[in-house]
Amino acid sequence: MLAAKPLATGLQLTAAAATNAAMRASKFEFEKRFWIVSAIYLVGFLLSIFDDTSFIVALRHLVAPSITRGSSDAAAFARIVITTGALFVFLSAALRTWGTAYLRTEVVHDHAQHSGVLASRSGFVFLLLANWIFVYRLIFREEESLLKTQGESYRVYCRAVPRFWPALRPRVPSGNLQPDWGQAFAGESFVWLFGVAELLIAVTLNPWIGLVVFLLGFVAHFLITRQIQNQRSA
Repeated sequence: MLAAKPLATGLQLTAAAATNAAMRASKFEFEKRFWIVSAIYLVGFLLSIFDDTSFIVALRHLVAPSITRGSSDAAAFARIVITTGALFVFLSAALRTWGTAYLRTEVVHDHAQHSGVLASRSGFVFLLLANWIFVYRLIFREEESLLKTQGESYRVYCRAVPRFWPALRPRVPSGNLQPDWGQAFAGESFVWLFGVAELLIAVTLNPWIGLVVFLLGFVAHFLITRQIQNQRSA
């Protein structure tokens, strides 16, 4: 029995390694993650062509079936749902900015799928599942890269810190790095502008206003990131 325990442990580690390798994103996926996530959102919103019932309407029918279409209560319900989604985007942007400020690099984890409340029923489900699976694959890729560069110190860090959810109390001693907030806000500007666009839709219930802000944010993101890359290479 004593000899069987190390053998079982070794088999478990081998199985875990095989699972991680299968779930790990490829180098292409990791390098082109912004475009892949953009494609996921495009497909998710285009599903409204085949499903003309929005997620907000489906949710309203589920939790408040007495509210009639076109009424002031229906508009208020839509504003509450979209505003809630925008607040989650802002929370995501704040967490990403905080992580970027200290890591001084782009954060892989993406929680902007809260904007999926603007999609159709099928689009919302697609965005939720597709984003989760893709980000999960990116996490395994990022962890593999950090393990190669940081070694045992990163392995100890992984054992102490939750993979997905932020810990309420510090799990590791604080470092000596000073945060670069300017670069962090610039690098995460797209997520902040994404939240602004969704908030404007909540206020006006006009998706075109949000689309214009979103496209402006898309362009601004590339201009800002290009400037950051030029500063790093200078």
